[in-house]
Amino acid sequence: MFESHQLTEDVSMRVLHSDDAAALTSAYLRNRAHLARWEPLRPEEYYTEEWQAGDITRRLAARDAGEGCPLGLFAGDELVGRFNLAGITRGPFQSAGLGYWVDSRYTGRGLATAAVREIARAARDELGLHRLEASTLLHNTGSQRVLRNTGFEQIGTAPKYLQIAGIW
Repeated sequence: MFESHQLTEDVSMRVLHSDDAAALTSAYLRNRAHLARWEPLRPEEYYTEEWQAGDITRRLAARDAGEGCPLGLFAGDELVGRFNLAGITRGPFQSAGLGYWVDSRYTGRGLATAAVREIARAARDELGLHRLEASTLLHNTGSQRVLRNTGFEQIGTAPKYLQIAGIW
């Protein structure tokens, strides 16, 4: 699943590999300020190649177990976005969570919409999932637009659900 998919003429999406740790680290360092208001506070080691390599390894193990899938957007060899399908639950639920971000230099180009659309298709058609969930902050209108444009429905708000940028 998700081995490779061309989203635009110059950007493709594929499963992250263990040798993508340097590209992922570079992307996080380049986008640290851009992502700060959308993500949890991160320890300094998060921004190291060693930490990212370990995270990729853990997520690939979850993929092998049928529990998730780590994906990257690439412009050539440069990683310009990250998408994670996580927490796949089987049985009567058949669901998963979806998280994502796009490099600050690539936002507004429809990449997140194209990637989410393809992930939703593959989750339904290839994994047999019934439901995908994605959470956004109330002021993250760009991400909400992506989700609306790809068929997600807003189901409510969950105050203090997640700690982002140090705030519940």
